[in-house]
Amino acid sequence: RWPSLLKYYSHSDSVSWLEEYKARHNAGLEAQRIVASFSKRFFSEHVPCDGFSDIETLGCPSHFFEDELMCILNMEGRKGLTWKYYAKKILYFLRQQNILKNLKEYLQRPTERQSFLEGAVLIDQYCNPLSDICLKSVQAQVDDITDKVRKVLRTKNPRHPSLASKAGEVLIPEVELQRQVLDAMNCVLYEQLKYKGNELDYYNSLNSYIHQVLIRRTGIPISLSVLYLTIARQLGVKLEPVNFPSHFLLRWCQGKEGSTDIFDYTYIDAFGKGKQLTVKECEYLIGHHVTEEFYGVVTSKEVLQRMVGNLLNLGKRESTDQSYQLLRDSLDLYLAMYPDNVQHLMLQARLYFHLGIWPEKVLDILQHIQALDPSQHGAVGYLVQHTLEHIERRKEELGPEVKHRSDEKHKEVCFSIGLIMKHKRYGYNCVIYGWDPACMMGHEWIRNMNVHSLPHGPHQPFYNVLVEDGSCRYAAQENLEYNSEPREIPHPDIGRYFSEFTGLHYLANTELEIRYPEDLELTRATVQKIYSSGKE
Repeated sequence: RWPSLLKYYSHSDSVSWLEEYKARHNAGLEAQRIVASFSKRFFSEHVPCDGFSDIETLGCPSHFFEDELMCILNMEGRKGLTWKYYAKKILYFLRQQNILKNLKEYLQRPTERQSFLEGAVLIDQYCNPLSDICLKSVQAQVDDITDKVRKVLRTKNPRHPSLASKAGEVLIPEVELQRQVLDAMNCVLYEQLKYKGNELDYYNSLNSYIHQVLIRRTGIPISLSVLYLTIARQLGVKLEPVNFPSHFLLRWCQGKEGSTDIFDYTYIDAFGKGKQLTVKECEYLIGHHVTEEFYGVVTSKEVLQRMVGNLLNLGKRESTDQSYQLLRDSLDLYLAMYPDNVQHLMLQARLYFHLGIWPEKVLDILQHIQALDPSQHGAVGYLVQHTLEHIERRKEELGPEVKHRSDEKHKEVCFSIGLIMKHKRYGYNCVIYGWDPACMMGHEWIRNMNVHSLPHGPHQPFYNVLVEDGSCRYAAQENLEYNSEPREIPHPDIGRYFSEFTGLHYLANTELEIRYPEDLELTRATVQKIYSSGKE
């Protein structure tokens, strides 16, 4: 009945299943109540920081609550879209809070107990909280690769110490025996399993997620180095991470252990099929000379810092994701490690300010920045002033604006909420979730978008549309046409506005219908008229 919950029980446990069932049932009712309340409470704004306060003080087991959220997400595909939208947000929040707690516990451990692989998994989990990623599963895949390396090693040297049952617990002292391990690793990883550096799609965030590296067998220097280092250590070879500029490397000691002489080490490029490099070849790799400090070993925390830094840079580059989710997640991770970093605190405050979300949290961040670095008072003061204005405007907002199609000023509006449309000029598919009788954007936007070049200019209805590429756009009526082959629009915010996809159009949810009370009937009539030739 509960296969997803098996991991919370042991065969040796004495369990009252009636009490367990009651607890699960009550948790389900509580989850449904909270999810149902979210649309009404947060339709017109981003879910605020304190919006999850009900969930943080749950009176039921969190794993039962999560299980009900998963049941909602797994409901039949085209229905319950609004419930799924908010269930996903709540589950995202719950899991991230738990992962952040695990990360902080990991960082408090002694350095020797901070596994590089576990750190990479925690980053992966935080950025992909809805994916089924766990350290046990990732470790099992790494162990499988390690076993393949042992098989190759056995054919080369049947008496190699790495083949012993407790190999990995004791480091191999002889350099030649270590070399045999690395040769076997290169054979398995790069020849048999075809792992390689992803040169063609280097800036894809999937390259940074360890579970994706194992699935796709490709990555960037740092993610491949974590995998390579982990396998080597399990086979008794101590490799160390090197925070080399522009290209993460590993180092392998050829001299006295713990030597501070950079020439006592061979440097390994996991991105370049395990190639072994001299100091001079490392410089050729990046095209310039670097000082000795860049050849030094770094801690697990510094490795995680670089991994998160890569994701931060990718988050800044991602222009199509209007929610900047990757940037937000990577900032959370960075500030969990370095909570007093003024530069990243300021970036987080500016990001939330730009997105118009969580103004109260913005004020808290700015107050923290001011306490850490009073010289930031100019930038802090500007943001504080505008954030307070935002909060005041929000307080002054009246109820939702209701648009009746029967109003004389709306007579030119031809299309209605929920229709699947196609853009005549750019060819994208989209769904309408709002409209205005004329363009309501400012002069600058109208000028930048060259609206005056349209035959009807800004004096025609404009539509808010969710586009299949994940963007939200504001399109002129003359640029839209009915889609002859309507299909679902894979947009992350579809459930915020619609409760169901009928196969031909979307049904507005309760909150959207309140704002456009006469659109539903018109949408149904339009669909009946357009698609009645056999499709209906």
